[in-house]
Amino acid sequence: MTRLILFNKPHGVLSQFTDKGTQGSPRATLSDYIDLPGVYPAGRLDRDSEGLLILTDDGKLQARIADPRFKQPKTYLVQVEGLPDEAALDALASGVMLKDGPTRPAGVRRIAPPDLWPRDPPVRYRKSVPDSWLEITITEGRNRQVRRMTAHVGHPTLRLVRWRIGDWALDGIAQGAWRDG
Repeated sequence: MTRLILFNKPHGVLSQFTDKGTQGSPRATLSDYIDLPGVYPAGRLDRDSEGLLILTDDGKLQARIADPRFKQPKTYLVQVEGLPDEAALDALASGVMLKDGPTRPAGVRRIAPPDLWPRDPPVRYRKSVPDSWLEITITEGRNRQVRRMTAHVGHPTLRLVRWRIGDWALDGIAQGAWRDG
C-alpha cells in the first residue's frame, strides 16, 4: 500500500532528512518532525518557505507530484511588500520573463490576510511600507519561482506558504504536524 504524508513544514526547516550543508550548526530537517522509514519528499519547499510538503514511498507518485511536465497545480498564500496594482497582477497572471525563461500563466488574486500560525521568526514589519496578500497558483515549480515572480513585478515576497498541491491541502494540519493523505 502506498504511503502518502501531508506535512506542514515550518519556516527554517530543510526539505530533506539530513543536513549536508557546511554551516557550523546543524539546521532543522524533516527528521526532526517525521520518523517514518521509506518516505521521501515529492518536490521541495525552500528553507524560508512554509506549508504543504508531500512525502511518499511511491517513486511514480513522487514524480507525478514534483515533475513540471505533469503540470500539478500548486497554490501559495503570499505576503508581498506593497500593494500590487492591476498591471502587476496581470503580469503575474500572464507569465513573466525570468532569467531562466518565461513562466507559464498563473492564477493570481488578492486575498484578505489569512488566519495562519505565527511565523518564527516573525516577518519584518515596516510602518512606512504596506504589505498585502495574494493567492498564486502555478503549474511549474522552478527554484524560488513565486519569490522571483513577485520581485519581478516590484513586490518582493515577505512570507510564502504553500497551501495546496493538486487535490491535497493543508486544511487542519498544524504547523510542524503531519497526517496521512
